[in-house]
Amino acid sequence: MEKLRCAVLDDYQGISTKIADWSSLDGQVEVTVFRDHFFREEDLVAALASYEIIVVMRERTPFPAALFARLPRLRLLVTTGMRNASIDLSAATAHGVTVCGTASATEPPVELTWALILALARNIVGENVAFRQAGPWQDSVGVDLHGKRLGLLGLGKIGSRVAKVGAAFGMDVVAWSPNLTDARAGEVGVRRAPTKEALLETSDFVSIHLVLSERSRGLVGRAEFARMRPTAFLINTSRAQIVDQPALIEALQQGIIAGAAVDVFEVEPVPTDDVLRTLPTLLATPHLGYVSQGNYATYFREAVEDIHAFLAGAPLRKLG
Repeated sequence: MEKLRCAVLDDYQGISTKIADWSSLDGQVEVTVFRDHFFREEDLVAALASYEIIVVMRERTPFPAALFARLPRLRLLVTTGMRNASIDLSAATAHGVTVCGTASATEPPVELTWALILALARNIVGENVAFRQAGPWQDSVGVDLHGKRLGLLGLGKIGSRVAKVGAAFGMDVVAWSPNLTDARAGEVGVRRAPTKEALLETSDFVSIHLVLSERSRGLVGRAEFARMRPTAFLINTSRAQIVDQPALIEALQQGIIAGAAVDVFEVEPVPTDDVLRTLPTLLATPHLGYVSQGNYATYFREAVEDIHAFLAGAPLRKLG
């Protein structure tokens, strides 16, 4: 029997076939790993036209309706995680494509959020660069976390864990989201801010942990930055579109806020000439929130399980 062809996309580190055992698919599926991102749909279609199975890493490569129409051989699309806003599930169904997901841990993005907060507060990157370049010895004075206010936009699985770490540091933690109640905030041990504006005006660190939706898109813009303290920091490990990007750039260029740390961008990888790469008060990481050994082991182990289940006629973890 002719083997089916499976493409693994956007495996930047080339780790997918090393961190999980794909050998059980030998004889049935031929696996090809693509490490480089396809920026142009034309290139993507040319590369994937002969594949029946595609594994995507989160939302790195969108699958809109038009793309499904151009990949008539595609039968199974596996996404890491159980939510992927960049896949048109209705179009997948219409084209006879089964979409399945995998589990995803909340700990890695929580840990990265705190890595960014601590790096901002103590100027870790700047001091390390100075050390390696034999620059000034102690060129900055760190910001204390103890006694400062941490404002969380979103108090779901990730936000609630971020809140508990903030409390452990002795921070005053407040949270706001459109549907947050006093009861839910109390369960986590934090106070609910009466309004988004009140949270922004009184917080020293503002960290975003909301799902991208029509309500959250552009939630933080010029008006919101104007309400923040000039000594405040913004942290976004959620979705870039929740923050108006021109407004963020303006806030950092004009010193409206003290700095920001972001792990998510509207275009990824970020173009080499993007202005974001030039802002001295921006700490940026290349979407590392879910990039951890444990998470990747789960992603690709369960991707193999999804493929097996599909071949057996009993798909697992179906989306849509």
